[in-house]
Amino acid sequence: MARGVVTFYSDRCKACGLCMLFCPKQIMDFDKTSINSLGYHPVSVAKPEECNGCGICALMCPDLVIEVGRE
Repeated sequence: MARGVVTFYSDRCKACGLCMLFCPKQIMDFDKTSINSLGYHPVSVAKPEECNGCGICALMCPDLVIEVGRE
C-alpha cells in the first residue's frame, strides 16, 4: 500500500481541528510543544507511519496549510 507524506505550513495553522476530525486514520494531533505566529498550537502528524496519503486532511483545511503526497 502507498504511504503518505504530509507537509504542514504550521505558521498558517489556526488550529481549527478539521483535518484531525476528518482523518480516517486519526493520526494527527495538536503540537503542544510549539506555538505559531498566530498564537495557536498547530496540528502535526503524530503517527506518520500510518498515513495512507488519502488527502482528506488537505481537502478539509480551510487555510491550505496541508500538502499530501505519496511515496
